[in-house]
Amino acid sequence: MADELNLSNLKPAQARKERKRVGRGLGSGKGRYSGRGIKGQKSRSGSAKMAAGFEGGQMPIDMRLGKLRGNTSADAMPIGPFRTYSQPVNLRDLDRFDAGTEITPEVLKQAGLIGSVRKDVKILGSGELSKALSVSAHGFSASAREKIEAAGGSITWLRGEPAPKKERPAKRGPGRGTTPASEQDEAVDAEPEGAAEAAEGEA
Repeated sequence: MADELNLSNLKPAQARKERKRVGRGLGSGKGRYSGRGIKGQKSRSGSAKMAAGFEGGQMPIDMRLGKLRGNTSADAMPIGPFRTYSQPVNLRDLDRFDAGTEITPEVLKQAGLIGSVRKDVKILGSGELSKALSVSAHGFSASAREKIEAAGGSITWLRGEPAPKKERPAKRGPGRGTTPASEQDEAVDAEPEGAAEAAEGEA
């Protein structure tokens, strides 16, 4: 028969562990340095609240490695309000509209092809277009422009057509202005035979 429950045999379901009391004198065993040792980072207050990736003060690995550039990268340049973003729409998605339809960002928003009319829209040339459409957008890829015009449609730049990029002159290597040795050899070989005979006669 089990013992009756009374005040003499009460005990908690889980054994209790006394709290460590530090800084209570040298005789307590946890005095003076309170179990933290002498000096160093771990002896300071707040040493356990370092940010993720903290490497003791040395250059963190995320700063040592190369960065990915571009408009969609988290560490892209430029950043902030100068970062550019456009919503892509492919030609295959425009083929659903009837011929002669005027495509604008508002129409694309109603069709569910873009999420916002406040962001730029760029038409890309993926897919084929079999209808003549009048497309208005902020940007067009070269292939998209060709396919829209080939189908009998037209395009309208909402911010004006961008100026063509200037071609940079090819960089000239060392020794520019001198004739290469191979060309000099060809010039010697191409010397007329009559000139050589005349030179022998004078001698």
